[in-house]
Amino acid sequence: MNQQSQGLSIAFLFIWLFISCSEKIHEAKDQTPETSVTMGSPESNFGEPYLYTSTKGVTYLSWIEKTGGKSELKYATWVDDSWSDPITIATGENWFVNWADYPQISTFENGNLIAFFLEKSGEGPFAYDIKVTLSENGTDWSDPFTLHDDGTETEHGFVSFAAWGDQMFVAWLDGRGTGGGSHENTNHDHHGHQGAMTLRGALISEKGIKTEEWELDNRVCDCCQTTAVVTENGPVVVYRDRSEAEIRDMGIVRFENGNWTTPLPLYSDFWKVAGCPVNGPRAASLGNSIAVTWYSAANEKPEVKVVFSNDGGKSFGKPIKIDLGKTIGRLDLEMLDDNTALITWMEEEEILARKVHASGKTEAVISIAKSSSKRASGFPQMTKNGNAILFAWTDAQGDQSVIKTKKLIMD
Repeated sequence: MNQQSQGLSIAFLFIWLFISCSEKIHEAKDQTPETSVTMGSPESNFGEPYLYTSTKGVTYLSWIEKTGGKSELKYATWVDDSWSDPITIATGENWFVNWADYPQISTFENGNLIAFFLEKSGEGPFAYDIKVTLSENGTDWSDPFTLHDDGTETEHGFVSFAAWGDQMFVAWLDGRGTGGGSHENTNHDHHGHQGAMTLRGALISEKGIKTEEWELDNRVCDCCQTTAVVTENGPVVVYRDRSEAEIRDMGIVRFENGNWTTPLPLYSDFWKVAGCPVNGPRAASLGNSIAVTWYSAANEKPEVKVVFSNDGGKSFGKPIKIDLGKTIGRLDLEMLDDNTALITWMEEEEILARKVHASGKTEAVISIAKSSSKRASGFPQMTKNGNAILFAWTDAQGDQSVIKTKKLIMD
């Protein structure tokens, strides 16, 4: 696409905050000095942030910038404690922009970039396709292609990327069997379908060729994010499943010995809910160690839990509850070592973080920032950068939505 932003047109509020992971929640509320600068055009709204750090240690932040009817997917990299000038990945006027189904950027093992966004495919409000674009140099992006080839005007989204060898594993929710993208006759206020949403996976080469595709589960929850990691055996996907009795607990599938395993429960909360809660899991891996966090509200009791595996997802330890009792979910997770993870979640209108150990030990809760429970505030993001953790979230409390970032130094 040969599109690089001219000048610094990024409407972000950048905050550098250094706090200790050992502080208690009431001691971590913005007591350190902050440096903040607002940049960009007041005519634009910014949202849908996503943070990612490559195996080479490069941290990327992608987001959508909306001006009138035009949407632009942009990204920047974290260099010398600041964000680079933004680069445009793609631009369009018929995109599906959604607070929970946000675009992402990732890298192949050789450093080539891949990104996706969502484009409307029909008149139905939830008829949209997954568009994928690639770049060898980070500046020039290929013409977008459609990830799936069913040709139906239905919902396709909630994508996860995970580099696997010299290819990219991609997981997504696929609505080709749902009967359309209008979402008529549904009692859920966000997503709903006449037929079942499915979970699919595929492999994409560095040249943008889809070399494999699979249906991984033929009935899953409609609109919760998927999460994918790669272990020594291959990809592992965790997602919100959906039974015929409307139990919507976490499901897991693994690639092992050349085949995908039968979908199994990650853990049985027995959460029965008629509509999609729009709250997906997050996972991370180091070798064959995996940590997974998820939200559940079984028995009308909202909780955030974490489990660890040291055998590539074949088995998991006992769930560890980490929330403070008033969580709304919206999770992220980073593994700090084989037996330790940092989890972020929202508790009412505050973004919190907590270090958790596979032994069951939980450390002090850290306050990252005040936020909003409104959908416009989206899903806070987190990534590890050296000995630091970077956070990003949408601040939609003013007339103009902006993206804020914060840095936390780990002990």
